[in-house]
Amino acid sequence: MPFCYRLRQNDWERSEPMELRSIEYFVQVADEGCITRTADKIGIAQPALTRHIKRLEAELGTQLLMRLPRGVRLTTSGRDFLDHARAIVLEVSRASEHVRSKAQAPRGKVVMGTSPTLAPLLLPGCVARARQQCPTLTLKVIEGFSPQLLDTLLTGRLDLAVMTNPPRSTALALTPLCSEPLVVLSPPGARGSTRHAFSLAELCGTPLIVTVGLRTLVEQQLAAFGVGLRVEAEMDSVEAIRRLLISGIGMTIMPVSAFHEEIRAGQLAAYPIEDANLHRILILARPVAEARSAAIDEIEHIVRAEMAGLLQAGIFRMPAGDTIAPGHRPASAMTRNSKRRARSRVSAAGR
Repeated sequence: MPFCYRLRQNDWERSEPMELRSIEYFVQVADEGCITRTADKIGIAQPALTRHIKRLEAELGTQLLMRLPRGVRLTTSGRDFLDHARAIVLEVSRASEHVRSKAQAPRGKVVMGTSPTLAPLLLPGCVARARQQCPTLTLKVIEGFSPQLLDTLLTGRLDLAVMTNPPRSTALALTPLCSEPLVVLSPPGARGSTRHAFSLAELCGTPLIVTVGLRTLVEQQLAAFGVGLRVEAEMDSVEAIRRLLISGIGMTIMPVSAFHEEIRAGQLAAYPIEDANLHRILILARPVAEARSAAIDEIEHIVRAEMAGLLQAGIFRMPAGDTIAPGHRPASAMTRNSKRRARSRVSAAGR
């Protein structure tokens, strides 16, 4: 016998649809375990709150709360509905926040990381743009070398970072920003006025003061030539190296951005390196699991705009290729013949 169901008139004409407010009130009563306390907490009369709960029970066709002499207790149906009710309230809250964040100026705090060698050149422009474009947003900057930035990214303490050659990780979204040459820096006149560049042989024979991170990066690229650096001292402080060089002590290998102002002011001399395209690639890293927000997106846009300006100024250059695989560590961009010639010069210098 075929089954047939006929809708009654009152099935179509319910008095009132289920209200979000009633669901929110039910969740709060379930958390408090008492209608009276909930009414006081949210600032509503107890009879009005009771009506919301009864209306919800009528809509669902089941009792959600068991009234006790002192408070209330969830029924089996109430416990089943509570999980769904929490999910509904949470999703509505997220949807509202998402729409508001798109319609309003970004708010909140964004924590950004960058290296101490890049900070002097990148941060002033980024902070100025942030103050002008999103004054309701707070930007917090943490300086650190790549290993420290990587750790703070993966543990959720950073929203984004501009760093050098982060390792491959499915937890990070990596976007190449630019390539920056490494140069030898020294006090003015330390090499005489006729020398304008360092050969690879000279570089490997010169005692250098370096940071740990840059030593690792440079020696990875020099490995293609079978040579290494002659390290006089290792320091974690870029500022300490700057003070030593300005006072006339030592030489270092650094990206131009680290001492850009000192070079412009004539306090330090910068020498390009012949025979080897030693460089670093700056990458914008964001945790994949990090929820996207208008505030973080705005800071990322500001960083990209500032980097574009530095590219136009000729301080940086575009990295080779459109994309860089996560964890890619580029070797020196040289042909096999040029590498062979450079190795020969290093060997000849050592004889």
